[in-house]
Amino acid sequence: MPAIPGQTAVLFDLDGTLTDPFVGISRSMQHALATLGYPSPEAASLRSYIGPPLQVTFPKLLASDDRALNDEALRLYRQRYADVGKLENVLIDGIVDALEILAGQGHYLCVATSKLETYSVEIVEHFGLSRFFRAVHGSGLDGRNADKGELIGHIIETERLDPANTIMIGDRLHDVVGAARHGIRAIGVLWGFGDREELDNAGAAAIAERPSALPELVSGQLSDTTAPA
Repeated sequence: MPAIPGQTAVLFDLDGTLTDPFVGISRSMQHALATLGYPSPEAASLRSYIGPPLQVTFPKLLASDDRALNDEALRLYRQRYADVGKLENVLIDGIVDALEILAGQGHYLCVATSKLETYSVEIVEHFGLSRFFRAVHGSGLDGRNADKGELIGHIIETERLDPANTIMIGDRLHDVVGAARHGIRAIGVLWGFGDREELDNAGAAAIAERPSALPELVSGQLSDTTAPA
């Protein structure tokens, strides 16, 4: 059910914001590269590649613009990720408490992720987060809505959100920049795959060092936009 008129909304990125997917994503990237005969990077070196759409990531990892090669890498990644990788994942400590508070405050909560929507729904349900979120939006197999700005635009239209009453929460610059394209403020988080410099440079309105800080930061940002003139 879409948001009611005037309702405040909070959009959450998934990977690195609600859950830590590092093991599943890095192993699935390694699997794809190794299967194609490429050197398999150390897992730690793959951290910076987590967050952007895989359609952007694999051309960089393969150092190639070959569409067929990159599509095959994506297929191999999804093959492993769909079987085991999506659940090689853990909840961020403290995020459930933050969601409890935000949902209790009456905000319309929605997941906004570049991950495939089918995987995203399964992950949200697996971790028992469905009770907090009114909707889960992700990308399609064809790459539709993989770009965070495109995705957020789709969510605004589908869920009938007012950008002035909406906050985006995420760990990478793509969350911040994608939100700004639609006049939405973003709160960056430091427990994911980006850092303070990346988020500040992207234009984050606030930075959260731990999940417990989110309810107060959300209230502060929304009060700036909803206060009477």
